[in-house]
Amino acid sequence: MTTSLDETLRAAVRDLADGAGPAPDLAARALGRGRRLRRRRRVTAAAAALVAVAAVTLPFVLLRPRPAPPPTTPPTTATPSPSMRPTPGADWAGKPLVLPGDWVVTRAQAAGGSGGGVLLDRKRGRYFSTDRYDGIFPAPTGSLVAVRDDDRPREIGLFDLASGKTRWYEVGRALSTPRWSPDGRRLLFTSHQVDHFGFIVLHPDGTRQVHPVGLLGWPCADSCEFTWTRDGREVALTLSKRRSESWPRDLAKGVQLLSAEDGRPTRLVTMPGGPVGPDAWSPDGRYVVVQGQQEPLLVETATGRVVNPLPTADVVWVTDDRLLYRRPNGSRDFVLADPSGRELVRQPLPKQLVGLELSVAPG
Repeated sequence: MTTSLDETLRAAVRDLADGAGPAPDLAARALGRGRRLRRRRRVTAAAAALVAVAAVTLPFVLLRPRPAPPPTTPPTTATPSPSMRPTPGADWAGKPLVLPGDWVVTRAQAAGGSGGGVLLDRKRGRYFSTDRYDGIFPAPTGSLVAVRDDDRPREIGLFDLASGKTRWYEVGRALSTPRWSPDGRRLLFTSHQVDHFGFIVLHPDGTRQVHPVGLLGWPCADSCEFTWTRDGREVALTLSKRRSESWPRDLAKGVQLLSAEDGRPTRLVTMPGGPVGPDAWSPDGRYVVVQGQQEPLLVETATGRVVNPLPTADVVWVTDDRLLYRRPNGSRDFVLADPSGRELVRQPLPKQLVGLELSVAPG
């Protein structure tokens, strides 16, 4: 019974299978669906990976500081070149040599006043050479020239360019180089006698005013020489608060001013150096150029405050805001500069004067 039933069931199944035809696109549809499912899974996985990477990276990007912008370089302002005057020609001695600021060269001689020299004869408007004296020092105005002769160490001569005559006067011993007052009417000498330190004022008629100077509270600095002030009413002596072994100059305390008439101390101006001469004081009295312990300095007279360094201390104030000086190096041209030392006009010298010591005065 069972066997017969099984055989009957198998025969029926075979009959059904033989009658059913296969679907023609079933396999193709199955393959296409499989490909689409695989692509979808890959895209989904890639998107999930990008989201995960972004989730990790984004906080660091947001927290990382922005790069600083490159520093901006301030625009450089080129310092204008000074105006250059032409070098005087071979006939320069036939007329006054005018410098920037309308000052003129009045004397040329080897440093220290030795050997022959050149003098400006203002009346004739030309230069002439002389070897009659060992030192020549023309007044800033007029026709007088102070002259020295090594054979007459206690005397000073006054040579008059207008008349050609020289008058000799005994002044004293151990004297400094003569210094003319700004008005050209008096000569100042420092007396370096051990027992008679002070200064002497000589008038053109031979009258002398001798002023011994005692203790001033501080020792004098460096060469211990008196100089005129700008108005000629006082003389100045640089005082030292410390002698220096390591520097070529002492450390200055200030400048002691004394009356040129009676020699009495008037006031002490605290500053880090001393002026070279009367023209180192500005016409308005606000500033003075001094030789500091290490370098030349522009100083405010009221406070002693250093304004700025300068190339040289041997200057003349042409106006309240213009300085005339000789460049310390190279060809040593004369320069008109502002108080900061910026060169405005430069004047070359004739080759015959380049190596000599020069004196200048208002034209």
